[in-house]
Amino acid sequence: MKSSVQKRSVVINGHKSSVSLEEAFWTALKEIARGTQQTLSELVTAIDRDRKTGNLSSALRLFALAHYRENQRPSQNRNAEEA
Repeated sequence: MKSSVQKRSVVINGHKSSVSLEEAFWTALKEIARGTQQTLSELVTAIDRDRKTGNLSSALRLFALAHYRENQRPSQNRNAEEA
């Protein structure tokens, strides 16, 4: 089975870095960046700056997860709690 992990170059504080993430997370981060009127590099730089522990790939995944959890509609949150 082919891995869906994609390695991409991103610019963090003016420096190129390679980050490996699943395509779904790249898509989510691009959507979040668009929604906050940032470039993907600006968003990744902010996440990198604010992360407390772990590697950058993990921080990006956790950021995307938290973003979508926090932005669920209230009815979705109630349904998830009942499950």
